[in-house]
Amino acid sequence: MAQTRSLPDKYYGENGVHRVPLWRVAGFALNNTATNTYLFLMNFVAYYLTGFVGVSVVTASSFAMMMRIWDGVTDPFIGFTVDKTNGKFGKNRPFMVIGQLILLVMSYIMFHFTPSVPEAARYPFFIVCAAIYYIGYTFQCVVTKSAQTCLTNDPKQRPLFTMFDGAYNTLLFAFMPVVATKIATSNEGGFVSQVTWNKLWILTASISLVFTIIAVISIAPKDRSEFFGTGQAVKVGLKDYWDTIKGNRAIQMLIVSASSDKLASSMRTSTIYIVLFGLIAGNYSIYGTMTGMTSIPSAIICMVFVGGLATTLGQRKAMLIGSWGGIVLNAVMICLWIFGDPTSMSSGYGTPMVWSFFTVAYIVLTVAIAGFQGISGNIVIPMTADCADYEVYRTGKYVPGLMGTLFSLVDKLISSFAPMITGVMLAGIGFTTKLPDADTTMAMMNDGITEGFQGINVGAIMPVALFLAFGTVIIGLLCNIVALKFYPLTKEYMAEIQDEIAAIKAKAMNK
Repeated sequence: MAQTRSLPDKYYGENGVHRVPLWRVAGFALNNTATNTYLFLMNFVAYYLTGFVGVSVVTASSFAMMMRIWDGVTDPFIGFTVDKTNGKFGKNRPFMVIGQLILLVMSYIMFHFTPSVPEAARYPFFIVCAAIYYIGYTFQCVVTKSAQTCLTNDPKQRPLFTMFDGAYNTLLFAFMPVVATKIATSNEGGFVSQVTWNKLWILTASISLVFTIIAVISIAPKDRSEFFGTGQAVKVGLKDYWDTIKGNRAIQMLIVSASSDKLASSMRTSTIYIVLFGLIAGNYSIYGTMTGMTSIPSAIICMVFVGGLATTLGQRKAMLIGSWGGIVLNAVMICLWIFGDPTSMSSGYGTPMVWSFFTVAYIVLTVAIAGFQGISGNIVIPMTADCADYEVYRTGKYVPGLMGTLFSLVDKLISSFAPMITGVMLAGIGFTTKLPDADTTMAMMNDGITEGFQGINVGAIMPVALFLAFGTVIIGLLCNIVALKFYPLTKEYMAEIQDEIAAIKAKAMNK
């Protein structure tokens, strides 16, 4: 039986290796950026809940934890649906489109209709809307991982997804907080202004929708059964899911690694940067300048590191190098904030950035950390495709939906504690009724009378902020190193696996 080819012959190599034009790898990586754009919006949800819904800081933090758990619980069911789907529109694209539409509609309702709901019903209303919203989020997120297996199986091309994904997300999380802060400061009430949230929603929804359209177009010719698993239909039941969880050591170790990283990175919220730059450095306005200066070099370094290490040494070794580099540099960054003078970055509140030793050191370390953590943090996505191929090799079962959602389930359950941990730690030093914002200064903490900031333990602000911003990252990266000792999929082993899968496909096609 002849294989129906959807791409020119140059994208089909020997031994079953298939590739894709580089622009399609770059375009499909925007699917993850599309969902991360909504993730960015939800980073500010605590301000919305405390300002519009009327709940406490701890309750707002607990809401984020509760929704992450709900998001994780729904993952296996959606993953099972993905594994069972293979229609005229492909296996993955339906979930991208449906997920994006749910995100668009539910986020609009959440941030536009909640204030008009009676006060006593606002929090339950918001929870119900958010529960549906996160189903859409999972629909689109699962494809980022599941479609990796059909996008390309070339061991030199698969890591390139990480290169683009890391660069996109570095730019996204660098510029979007700056834009959001400018939107907030330009409206009276800041993040407790409906005008601010209207503008934030339009920005988020527009970017995410455009990115999703590009991603759908990019994956289209590869979202076909000829690129799936063994080339033949294999029935997969719930029992197979349990067998995979129990027997696939690769996905087990990847889950340990990625979930610990995600827990750490989730603690580094916008509030933590407000504390670091607004309270400790004394001038939050320079954070935007710093971000603008470091974001593009960080994205370039991330792309160079991934392109040089992952494609040459394999994904496992690249992640190991990224983890060690991140540990060392985050430790140096902590020392810089403790022993350096962060106030030397400017002349005071609202003034321009000043070039000092601290300024230069912070910029250099930020760019270098982005390079190393860009590998360890983003390469887990194409590594899930390796785990799915390993399962095909190990059992003959093609379950990319399971791989993606199993990974996400544990990841979300663990990282769901991040907002609560951050909220509890901030509440523990006195931020019980109000969080610091872009206009908050250390003088407000010291006077002891500013509304909402009475009784703040000023001496504990820096240790807590540094632990949440950098210390937790070090712990997560140490977990990576331990997990990788038991992760079996080396570059050489993956080459053997792809050869065996190609032989299985050839046998199936010749029947």
